[in-house]
Amino acid sequence: MEGSTLIADGRRLSSSHDSLAFGVPRSAPGAIYALAISGGFAVGPSDGRTVVFGRNKPEVHVCIGEDDRRVSRRHGLLTCQDGRWWVSNTGRLPIRLPDSQWLFSDEESLPLAAGYTPLFVPGTRGREHLLELYVAGADGARPAPRPGDVTEPPRTWRLRADERLVLIALGQRYLRHESDPQPMGRQQVADQLNDLRPGTWTARKVEHTVTAVRARLSKSGVPGLTREEVGEPVGNKLNDNLLRELLLSTTLVPPDLRVIETAGDDAGEQER
Repeated sequence: MEGSTLIADGRRLSSSHDSLAFGVPRSAPGAIYALAISGGFAVGPSDGRTVVFGRNKPEVHVCIGEDDRRVSRRHGLLTCQDGRWWVSNTGRLPIRLPDSQWLFSDEESLPLAAGYTPLFVPGTRGREHLLELYVAGADGARPAPRPGDVTEPPRTWRLRADERLVLIALGQRYLRHESDPQPMGRQQVADQLNDLRPGTWTARKVEHTVTAVRARLSKSGVPGLTREEVGEPVGNKLNDNLLRELLLSTTLVPPDLRVIETAGDDAGEQER
């Protein structure tokens, strides 16, 4: 992760910057970080200060959806007022926040809590463009436990490239922070992956891949990944438990969604 001190006038974040879901370096209290697939921006708090995001790269601080004409040139603003950061929508399409809360153009701005917040801007052909936000806490550090608590980093799980691809597609509703998300269906996943790698995926292959990951994690001590543990009817419970473990352990994070946007990017290029 980039670790240079945050300066008052802000600094650019490269496209290779780590996901903000992993936290940020120690910063000025109330500093905000904003990151999209093309890079981002970080700046300290000052009343009236504004960070602009949208499609028109030369005229915004953070470019999002540069190749998607459904994203507005200036789609939204992050504004510091009375020591807090607020998000407002200046674009044509609404912005989705966690728990399926929508922010429409010309609505009142919404305050951002300290810590991590992902925003999603809808685009063409079902695409959603992620803008990660992180507001530094009052002490300028990552949220810390109570005094005396022992802090342990999450245990991330190793996944093969094909497993990761399947699980991102399977759990895309979780990665988008939808309210009460459910795993995608096996055939839906296979169809979407065949847009990326034509002819290589079937519903059975998707199921075998997911089952293998569940078995491996169950053997390593993760609960709720076998029929015996959850009981009948099983429904989506096994995959729901698997996906929640992968998100809670930060094995999968929202920026991973970019790998399943490739097909949409290719289709958009053909249209243009």
